[in-house]
Amino acid sequence: MAVALACGKSSPAPTSPSGAQSSDAPAAADGSTLKVPAPTPLSPINGAQPDTLVLSAGTVTGKFDTSITPSYEFEIKTAGGSTVSACSKVVPPPPSGNSFGYVPNCQLEFDTPYTWRVRAVYAGAVGPWSSPASFKSPLGGYINGNEVFDPLINGKTVGETRGPVQFVPGVGLKLLGHDSHVLYRLPVNLQAGEFSMMILGADEGTEGDKSKVFSMQEGPDENDITDDDYRMTAELRGANYFAPGATTFRFIPGDGEPQDGVRLQVNYSSSSWYFWKFTWQTGSARLTVRRDSETGPIVYDQGIGGWGHPYRPDPHFVYLGAPVGRAGLLDATLPGGTYKNVWVSSRPRPNFPQ
Repeated sequence: MAVALACGKSSPAPTSPSGAQSSDAPAAADGSTLKVPAPTPLSPINGAQPDTLVLSAGTVTGKFDTSITPSYEFEIKTAGGSTVSACSKVVPPPPSGNSFGYVPNCQLEFDTPYTWRVRAVYAGAVGPWSSPASFKSPLGGYINGNEVFDPLINGKTVGETRGPVQFVPGVGLKLLGHDSHVLYRLPVNLQAGEFSMMILGADEGTEGDKSKVFSMQEGPDENDITDDDYRMTAELRGANYFAPGATTFRFIPGDGEPQDGVRLQVNYSSSSWYFWKFTWQTGSARLTVRRDSETGPIVYDQGIGGWGHPYRPDPHFVYLGAPVGRAGLLDATLPGGTYKNVWVSSRPRPNFPQ
């Protein structure tokens, strides 16, 4: 380190950079080149699972010059020890206080264990890493443009509930009445994509007629879904219908011409989960229902096609269940279904927490 000396006078002890070793100084055994202690992770620690991920730690100062204000470098690793490079970031020193935080702007797997650590950095030198702190990534839930991710097993929804509903801890959201539904308002319409979810307890023994398990339409009026120009209804006929358990769907792609899926009889079990998935694009649409899981046995799989008008509702309303239309309560939501792991997007369905 070069130090300027005044002729004939003793010089003060070198402090550049401010009592810290320079970046070209010999590294300590732990690899650090900055004379500061390791920061202390504050949260999340000990495997905690926050609703929103904010990594926070205590600030540090130089061992010899307490006036330095270092920045802080964060690192996140998988349970297997691999660094999630997109999450690594250096954040500036906080303006005040004894702690600081970092909100990772990177994609982590939901409901998954990770570790994180942090160290001080200053003038090209780096301090020692903190001890790793463990956490579980949030369960998640968001509406982002025309994409919806809503696990529902965490006691909350990113949608708007209507009518009586019940959150079942660790299981999902139960729609209790014919007028029960959840509305997701998409800021941007989805002209081609997927609407999928897991449903437990929706079966043909429940009171209902041409009942709906999920649906879409053009807003802003929620009560005109029957003849809406952009109607989509996935239907499980209830006990009041002449053929309970009949499964079908109706899709109106904006051209005024209803398109109906083949109606097939299905014997549902109220104790089994079913994966419902509707996909659409200009000219075609398909409803698929699988038992037990997203890859389980298919109980319904029918498609339609042949139109040229794009599906572009504005605003685009997406529902679990369906609002009450002109046909009345029995043709609205099929009550009793518990929903979880809702996905609406043009992208492939992600891995959901189970």
